[in-house]
Amino acid sequence: MSFLLPYTLKQRFHIIHRYILYRLLIALLAITGMLVFLVWLIQSLHFVSLVIDHGLSLQVFIKLTSLLIPPYVAIILPITTFIVTLFIYHSMKRERELTVLESAGFSIFSLSIPGLSCAVIATCVGFFLNLWLVPLSYHAFRQYEFNIRNQIATYLLQEGVFTHISNNLTVYVRSRAQDGTLHSLLIEDDRKPEEHTTILATHGAVTLSHNVPHIILYNGSRQVLDRKIGHLNTLTFHEYILTLPKLHNTETRIPDVSELSLLELLYPDPHKISQRDLGKFKVEGWKRLTSPLTCLSFAFVGLVAVLQGHTPRQGHVIRPLIAILTVIGLLALNLFCQNLAGRNLVLLPIVPLISILPAVICAIILFVSQFFPLETGKTLLNHMTRLKINLKTDND
Repeated sequence: MSFLLPYTLKQRFHIIHRYILYRLLIALLAITGMLVFLVWLIQSLHFVSLVIDHGLSLQVFIKLTSLLIPPYVAIILPITTFIVTLFIYHSMKRERELTVLESAGFSIFSLSIPGLSCAVIATCVGFFLNLWLVPLSYHAFRQYEFNIRNQIATYLLQEGVFTHISNNLTVYVRSRAQDGTLHSLLIEDDRKPEEHTTILATHGAVTLSHNVPHIILYNGSRQVLDRKIGHLNTLTFHEYILTLPKLHNTETRIPDVSELSLLELLYPDPHKISQRDLGKFKVEGWKRLTSPLTCLSFAFVGLVAVLQGHTPRQGHVIRPLIAILTVIGLLALNLFCQNLAGRNLVLLPIVPLISILPAVICAIILFVSQFFPLETGKTLLNHMTRLKINLKTDND
């Protein structure tokens, strides 16, 4: 019960605690960064064709894909918190560091303080991501991707290629500068059935006005052939604006559940969503509120696997394996319960329960012996046995 004694703040957060916490945080940053980069690299491959086929710049590609990084971090952070906690404490156990600290008087509670501190930091970061940054970044990503796909005519003009923007509009660009300026343009416009238009220009640029793409042409000529009378009209210009067609309707876009705010999810407008989608909104809202708590729960699973009880030789492999399988099972159970709650709102309290309950159970397993030592329980049992024997003797 030595950990219940009063400490000063400096004594509480011992230099050993700072040493372990430093190792945990550095490993957490490194592993999370590595996994996020790997997932980002794999997911970015879906947008490579958009860049190659439609001539998007590298800046547009990086901006589009980087908006997906906060959601990746929010998903990966609980898993990396568990990996870091299990790996660091298991390595300290294997190298006998924890054994030395236990011999020096450190209790299980004291040894778990750095791991729990790291888990609390990860939980706070998870709340910041889920409640603010992830909806904001995902909304920006969806809007940016929507603009690109619905205004793709802006990016279709590839150099050295006759680009068919529509069935009756063809544009040729000899070269494109790094700033987006187009050089030596030839345009064939047959959008008006009664006339055929050919436009030549030395250079031009693509602009966007009210979600409609335009090509601003400079120093060229516009030749219009009247199909009825066969008359050719030629006009030279210093500046001419050609409006390009919109490929899709860009007036409205239905927002995704992941980009809505927490209030919009928990208290949705019944006039904007159907009754069938109400469960999906509610589950997403509670998921944002409770999923950061899985950082704490998974860290507790790792601490129990290393700190609880005596570890035999084969336990150095079996216990981490059991902890890994436990976390995988909790992730699968969490997804299963979310799907059930989305179909039946009566089961909605299961969603926060699955996130919090593992931490409570592991805390009881890990710390109950600190408050109620095994010797005290045995002594109490012996007293009760003796009392029972004495009462039986008196009755006889």
